[in-house]
Parts: sequence; C-alpha cells; structure tokens
Amino acid sequence: MTAQEAQWLNRIIHTEDLQVLFQPIVDASQQAIYGYEALVRGPRNSPLYSPLRLFEVATQAGLLVELDLLCRRLAICRFAELQLPGLLFLNVMPLTILERDFREGLTLGFIRESGLPPERVVIELTEHVPIHDYQLMRQAVDHYRQMGFQVALDDLGAGHSSLRHWSELRPDFVKLDRHFISGIDQEPAKREFLRSILDVARSLDCQLIAEGVETAAEHLCLWELDRGLALLQGFYFARPSTEPPLQLHMRLPAAKPLASNAGRTARSICQAIDAVTPDCAVLTLAERFRQQTSLRCVAVVDDGKPVAVVRRNAFLTLFTNPYSHALYAKRCVLDVADTKSLITNASTPLEILSQQLTDSRDIEQEDFVIVDENSHYLGMGNIVDLLREITAIQVRQARHANPLTGLPGNILINETLGRYLNAGEGVAAAYVDLDNFKAFNDAYGYARGDHMIISLSRLLEAQVDSVGGFIGHIGGDDFMLLLPLAHWEKACQQILHHMELMAPGFYEEDDRKRGGIHIENRQGATSFFPFVSVSIAVKPIPPTADCKALDVAAELSELKKQAKKIPGNSLFVERRSYNAAASLKA
Repeated sequence: MTAQEAQWLNRIIHTEDLQVLFQPIVDASQQAIYGYEALVRGPRNSPLYSPLRLFEVATQAGLLVELDLLCRRLAICRFAELQLPGLLFLNVMPLTILERDFREGLTLGFIRESGLPPERVVIELTEHVPIHDYQLMRQAVDHYRQMGFQVALDDLGAGHSSLRHWSELRPDFVKLDRHFISGIDQEPAKREFLRSILDVARSLDCQLIAEGVETAAEHLCLWELDRGLALLQGFYFARPSTEPPLQLHMRLPAAKPLASNAGRTARSICQAIDAVTPDCAVLTLAERFRQQTSLRCVAVVDDGKPVAVVRRNAFLTLFTNPYSHALYAKRCVLDVADTKSLITNASTPLEILSQQLTDSRDIEQEDFVIVDENSHYLGMGNIVDLLREITAIQVRQARHANPLTGLPGNILINETLGRYLNAGEGVAAAYVDLDNFKAFNDAYGYARGDHMIISLSRLLEAQVDSVGGFIGHIGGDDFMLLLPLAHWEKACQQILHHMELMAPGFYEEDDRKRGGIHIENRQGATSFFPFVSVSIAVKPIPPTADCKALDVAAELSELKKQAKKIPGNSLFVERRSYNAAASLKA
C-alpha cells in the first residue's frame, strides 16, 4: 500500500465516492432475469478503481469493515432507486458479519431505509480471508435467515472457499467459480466436475449459479450438460452496468415439453365430478362421501369458479367422535374446506402440470382442480391418472425415438407434420444436414462423430424451443425441424451462427490451425475437407396449403441437395412458397 493509495482510500470512504454496478443473473428455465449481483468500482481516475486493489488496500489499512459496509449500503440504495426486478445478490465479507453486522443489524437497517423486503436480498459471502470459527459463522448465517435473507456462497473452488463451507453453512445458493466454466465446451474434465457438483447441489436442496459464461459455446454446453443448471451469469448475457437491463434481450434454451410431441393436456385426465357450493351443509357432504366410497375429493365452487376443495380423508376425520354431528350440524362446507389447492387450466400440457405438482410442496398433491380458459370449474384430476398418461407417452416416444439423441424418429416426425397440415396451421419445415461429416467421422472415429451429432441436436433443440416448434432426428446427421412461420428464419440464422462458432472446437489443435482435415482415399489420393458445416433446406407451408406429409418430406430431400451445393453454413429456401431470397449464406 502506497501513501497515495492510503489517501485515496480515506477520501473514498469519507466522500462515499464509489460507483455501483449491477450484473444480471438469468434463469434459463423461466426465460427471465432472476436477480442482480451488485458490484463496486473506485473512482475512475484513481489507483483504486479496480475492486480487487480497492479491497486489498482496505485490508492493509484496517478499514475493510468500513469499506464493506459502505459498499453494502450504497448497493441497497441504488438497487431500490433503479427499481430492479428479482433478487439483489449483495457481496458481504464474513469478517464484517462477525465483527459488526451480527451485533448491530446494520444490513437490516439499510434494507428498511430503502423499503426493500429482506426476502429479496441474498447475502453473498465473499472471502478475502479464511473462516476460522465455523460455529460463530453458522450463528451469523442463521441470524440472517431469521430476518428473511437468503445466503449464497461465492466462488466455489477459488481462494479460501471449499466444500467445507458448503457443508457447514448450508447456503441457499452456491456460485461456481469462472475457472470451471471457461472452456467447458472443450474440456470433458470440467463437465464431469460440474455434473458431480450438480448432484451435490440437488442433495442439499441448493441452487447452483454458473458464473463467467462468456461465449455461446459455453452457454450451449451448460444447457446440454444438465437441464437442472438454470441460473447463469456472465458477459454472454450482460456486462456489469450502472443501469442494467430490466429484461432479457435474447432467447435462452429451455427444457422442451414432453407432451409437445403428444399433444396431451390436463383435459385428457379431467373427471367430471359434481362440485358443491360454499353454503352446502357439512352433513350433506358427509352423506355423499358415505354413499360414494370412490369419491376422493370435491371442489367448492362459487359463481362457477373453484375457491377450495374438500378431501375425503381429512373431512371424515371430523366425524370420529360421538359429538361430531351436533358440532357440525349447522356448519357450511367452506368452514372446513382446504383453500390451498392446485388449480390448472385444461389446456396445460401434462408435463407442465407434473412440474406444477412437483413445485407445490405446501399443497396436498393427490387431487387437483381443472378449469377452462375463463377459470370456470370443469372437473377434478388425480395424480395417478397423470402418471399413467405421462408413462404411456414416454413409452411410446422411447419406442420411436432415435437411440443416439433421444429425439423423435421418423414415425413421430411424420405424425407431427401430418397434424400440422391437417389442422391447417402454417409451418416452416426445415431439413438440417451436416457437410463434411463423413470425413470427420473417418478421421476421428465414430465416438467423436456421435458427440458432434449430439451437440448439433442440442443446438437445434435450443433454437426450436426458443420459438416454440418441433424437432425430430431422421437418422445419422439429418434432422427435421417444424418452426412457426413468423420465426423460422431467425431460428435458422441462429443455428448457422452457433454452428460456425462451435465447429472448430470439435477438431484437434493442428487441424484447427489448418482449417480442416486431410483424408487419403483408397487410391492414395489426399483430399482436404474444411470444418464441418450445416446446410438447412426450408419449405414454408402456408395455412391454406394442400399437401401431404410424405410429399413435403420428399421435396425437402431435393431442396437439401441444393443447400449442400452452397459452401459453408448455408440456408436454402423453396422459392415457390417463399418470396424472399432463395438462399442465404451464413
């Protein structure tokens, strides 16, 4: 620490001359911003502009606690002033918690002054010194939780952070250090490490946040690796800013609905069970339960809309003593009904309904209410029927799926295309094929070739899901996409762009430098094959079109030949059904 740095530090603390920035944390599963991490910078013209140097000097000067509290207060005030959505991830030094905040409740005071509820704040433990007293640290963490805060552990795998911190403090979030994300698309060891960490996170009911996502290839690999890793942060989404975005400006990959291929919704398991009104007498319903021994649950409906449910087992326990009839003779059903019940729309896909049931931990899940588009009562659903339907869908899909990618095969592709055409829904049918794949497969072997096909399938899934469509695997390196007419071109251009970024990563270093591989044929002649690329042939089909699924498939096969004549990543569009340019080079 120089004398100049010491002077700057004192000035910064005295004048509160710090700049607060926010970097979004995105939730890929919800396609939204989940929260923001608050970051600080020193004065731009000072030697303490870098936060690392700023906190190093503060530590040397014995002013770390004062600086940390100042950063915290300014971040809370600025977050409230900008009215940012989601959670505020607030960097906090463990030393500060133990020395002052634990005793004086300073953070809670800052929060109250700003008007933010504590439930929107995550205390992110950031270490510059090791934790020596875990018992005291656990007491401090529990103290924060009792006040409504959540707790995150920052930079797992860096500095003093360790798995012991995780097991001792049991944080709600763990942020994985950038080291394990950088180049994860090219390093199998990092992928295996992350899979193990994800297993630990699930077992401890903890959410993992991947920090430092900087490239499209890293982002795609994280999505391909495990759908459970939803929370992401990094320059790829947004850089730290004094006025960060309030919403995402890109579509993120999301889990593809299971029933999108089957078209099955909650309506398929709806049972038309007569509801009761809120003023129905308790004894009247009791008699109905006695007469209908298979009746499990009844909805309470007011003016056509469900307001509660009465579950058989809980209801009948009210009549276990001889005074029950007298006690409930004049009571209404609403007095004893359960107002906590899952209500779902009849058009809800079965896999979404399954997720709703999984997420509703504080609600009894065995029976649920099904309503129409106007929230009017239709009937009841049962979890056993739901599981039976989902299992039947999974069995059928597995029977007709491609064994390598798990995507729908030719039978399901033709059925789905047929449904689009029969329903008169306009759709863009796209045939996707790899160029120079055989040469790659011959040079590197079928295992590396399979990896490339799987990577391509994940890329295609990401773009299909982002616009709401269908993907099938014809076989080998050939795929079929069914995309909305309004969004197909954007999705195809994204596929071409990402494939261009991904392709070099499949090759060894020497081949990457050469831009491809040399292959010797049976006659001893050597040919050069550039990086693998993707060709896409598209046939937009308007709603009024009269065509058959097999005819579309045959025409796409011919269009694909035209696409493959264009060098590199290319898009070829059938001219007769689309008036734009017939071919677009990536």
